[in-house]
Amino acid sequence: MRSLLAVGALVFIAAVPADAQVQCEAQGVSLQVLGSGGPRAGTERASASYLVWIDGEARVMIDVGGGAFVRFGEAGASLATLDLIGISHFHPDHVTDLAGLLWLSDLARQDPLRISGPSGNGAFPSLDEHLLQLFDATTGAFRVLSGTLGGPGRGAPLEPNTVDVAVPDPVTVLDLPGLTVQALSVPHTNSPALAYRVESGGASIVFSSDQTGTDPRFIAFSRGVDLLVMHMAIPVGSTGPILDVHAAPARVGEIARDAGVGRLVLSHLLPGDAPLAQAVAEVQRRYRGTLDAASDLDCFRVG
Repeated sequence: MRSLLAVGALVFIAAVPADAQVQCEAQGVSLQVLGSGGPRAGTERASASYLVWIDGEARVMIDVGGGAFVRFGEAGASLATLDLIGISHFHPDHVTDLAGLLWLSDLARQDPLRISGPSGNGAFPSLDEHLLQLFDATTGAFRVLSGTLGGPGRGAPLEPNTVDVAVPDPVTVLDLPGLTVQALSVPHTNSPALAYRVESGGASIVFSSDQTGTDPRFIAFSRGVDLLVMHMAIPVGSTGPILDVHAAPARVGEIARDAGVGRLVLSHLLPGDAPLAQAVAEVQRRYRGTLDAASDLDCFRVG
């Protein structure tokens, strides 16, 4: 059974059934939250990860944080249908399950799987460097998966696209009939990070990634989107250096309001019922549209 916590008009679902798949609708475009949590270990939330379903197929995956491997299976998703894995940045709670997801991926597909991610700096690798550190046939931590990079090991081949975070405009990382994905650099302390916008069949979704919310380009990037997934990782009243890492709840609400989004889904959530309820209330003071606090495996019809 799931336990429920009601806060105003919202209901927080605190756990996921262990014995059931939770699949999105077979028609149209849906967002599924695989991981609604952050870096702290807990019993209810995997770390950040999302799927975009189109007509019953999982087509785009954004982030692969801890627990995403399990949630991917619980969602009934298949690597065979994925067109893109988009990595927002290389903090562990956004990328640690990538190797697990790709293990035996060559049994699911033989055609290349596109993967995008940010360029690097002195503190963090670029996408290309990260993949080499993981899967290089000679020096990789998981060299058994060197097939992902054209080596002799296992794994479906990857087609990397490293996005230069110095580019000020959105960059198209996927352009297929009926499906496009763009990436935009966003400020997140010293970690190069990307937000993503997915459009299909007239439906649009933006994934904020972790960010401070201080760059007005992100509001333009999210303008008029049907659904905005915004990370809310710090409590009300936060001050000091943490605001150089994450947007405060008030800022989250202001971004959704100013961008005119149709629906706001809060994710990467605070641990603890009371801090989360306070943060949601702070968002609601600024954003008056449809608002949901995500739980793992939640599905949202888009458009």
